[in-house]
Amino acid sequence: MAEWFPVKERALATGWFNAGTNVGAILCPVAVPWMFQRIGWQSTFYVTGATGFLWVAAWWLIYDAPAKHPKVSPAELEHILSGQLAVAEAPARIGWFSLLGYRAVWAYILASMLAAPAWGFYQFFLPDFLDKRFSLSLQAIGWWTGAFFAVAAVGGVAGGWLAGRLMGRGWSVNAARKCSLLICALAVVPVFLAPFAPGVWLAVLIVGVAGSAHQGWSANLFSVVSDTMPKETISSVIGLGGFICYFTGGFVNGITGMILDKTGSYVYVFAYFSGMYLLSLLGIQLLVPKIGMSRTK
Repeated sequence: MAEWFPVKERALATGWFNAGTNVGAILCPVAVPWMFQRIGWQSTFYVTGATGFLWVAAWWLIYDAPAKHPKVSPAELEHILSGQLAVAEAPARIGWFSLLGYRAVWAYILASMLAAPAWGFYQFFLPDFLDKRFSLSLQAIGWWTGAFFAVAAVGGVAGGWLAGRLMGRGWSVNAARKCSLLICALAVVPVFLAPFAPGVWLAVLIVGVAGSAHQGWSANLFSVVSDTMPKETISSVIGLGGFICYFTGGFVNGITGMILDKTGSYVYVFAYFSGMYLLSLLGIQLLVPKIGMSRTK
């Protein structure tokens, strides 16, 4: 995203590839139960795992940096480069510990710890929530889970579009990014009402809006990294954030299981995630008061 898109287009582009992820997530809960019943769980694992090699082949054959890509015209390259923010130059070799000298990295780590595990919660626990709350069949759970991902897919594109739209109207990068993050954070808050929904459609809608807001939040949060960090560090920072997200998410899911074992209720879990995005945004604001040139401690 940092290589191929001007700053005002990055969040929208990120929203589109996150939407692509959700398309797979829509197909998976519908197709996997059908495959499971016909070819068994072992073959289902092999088939779904093997599809990843198609992506590897496509990436290997198609991807290159804009300056080296044979189909990028001089005008397009100029458009890409003219929309880049000036950030501090990174040394030739970047150590992992040196990344911790950037306040933007700590902001991203904090958001990865607090808000990012919510997506893992939706992925792993939403089917169980639907089963316990509404006593649905496996296939029905698959359809409703697919509906959740369909609603969530909209948010990444919308959240990315919003930031670009605000910049196009003259807003600064800082104001556009943080306003978009704030709107997404506020849209998550009502998710605490999901356990009280009287019907499955309303529960899926409430959680779907929260998932949609999460995707919009992620699109802009990824872009905050590319807005503040030298290009040479971006993939490392995103990778570090992903590690923190899933490492923390493992503990969060474990605690979620303990809460469910003791209470049998999802009320406390949904209440927890409803406030984590606002808390993350507060941390981002304190650590990176103005998005632009990355600053160290």
